[in-house]
Amino acid sequence: MTSDQLVAVPETALPALRGAVTGLPSYVPGRRSLGADIAALASNESHYEPLPAATAAVAEAAGRMNRYPDMAAVELRERIARHLGVTAAEVAVGPGSVGVLQQIITGLCDAGDEVVFAWRSFEAYPILVELAGARPVRVPLDHAEGHDLEAMAAAVTDRTKVVLLCTPNNPTGVPIGHDRLQAFLQAVPSSVLVVIDEAYVEYADAGSGPDSLALYRRYPNVCILRTFSKAYGLAGLRVGYAITTAAIAEGLRRTALPFGVSALAQKAAIASLDAGEEMESRVSAVKQERARMAAELEAQGWKLQPSQGNFLWIRAHEQLLATLVDAFNAAGIMVRAYQGDGVRITVADPASNNRVLRLLAANAS
Repeated sequence: MTSDQLVAVPETALPALRGAVTGLPSYVPGRRSLGADIAALASNESHYEPLPAATAAVAEAAGRMNRYPDMAAVELRERIARHLGVTAAEVAVGPGSVGVLQQIITGLCDAGDEVVFAWRSFEAYPILVELAGARPVRVPLDHAEGHDLEAMAAAVTDRTKVVLLCTPNNPTGVPIGHDRLQAFLQAVPSSVLVVIDEAYVEYADAGSGPDSLALYRRYPNVCILRTFSKAYGLAGLRVGYAITTAAIAEGLRRTALPFGVSALAQKAAIASLDAGEEMESRVSAVKQERARMAAELEAQGWKLQPSQGNFLWIRAHEQLLATLVDAFNAAGIMVRAYQGDGVRITVADPASNNRVLRLLAANAS
């Protein structure tokens, strides 16, 4: 074919994104600190450096990073299984719990299927659901900033494939009680996968939330979702996991991005589990600071729901929210604002927390 025989291609015939992608809301990460005088409290990451054992494991593994990681993450899955009293066949891992959640939704939902979750909750939920072509079903939180489980059960239809329960809830910090969650599971069809998202479970006081492992053993449609990004301090390495039936776990491994969890992340996660006592000591310090901050803020007149995460939540209408955001920005404190709802503040070191307390005292009504 000569050049004069080539078919002209219209300029408008260009590659186009799927409509589901162009309509997606953008995930808004916590802003990063730009200086030593900035308090970075917008992301619920640990303010501690990684556990020394994790750092040593990464340094040792770095010499072999020319090799692919174990795609099946066998050693890590076996270590998680020992930690929780399950089998490695019931464990699936991914790049953070959000990566595992994407595997869950991809593995269970066809176009038009429904995923039910509370709102406001983890911001990635509707994004992942819509990306899969499924339909997000948002159920408003109750008056106490927690999950309205009765309304969520009523929202389940024959198109519902997954229910997402974040406990403690992000960003409000409110957990779901064990008995309430058990009643919910009894009301939901066994064909619906109920994902108990416990990204912050290590920060929760004993008995404040559900015994998810006990519920999993009784209800095979339960899936537990956890992460090493928060209490274990590995947010930069991206490793999370699910506990679910062997059949579902195998499906999640099939939907996973090949080699999605790096060798460094796998080794650091194993080392972090082995250093559990040191991690628990750090968690205890965060919980003490959380309690101190909550008590002082309540004394200032702020109305808070008891948080079981490593953060505090202040419900604020538009005018108050704008005032608080401006004040925090001016003071060099980076917090997470949710338009129309409120502000979430990560609990950090005492000095940073004191800056928050002074600012909120000056803005208390």
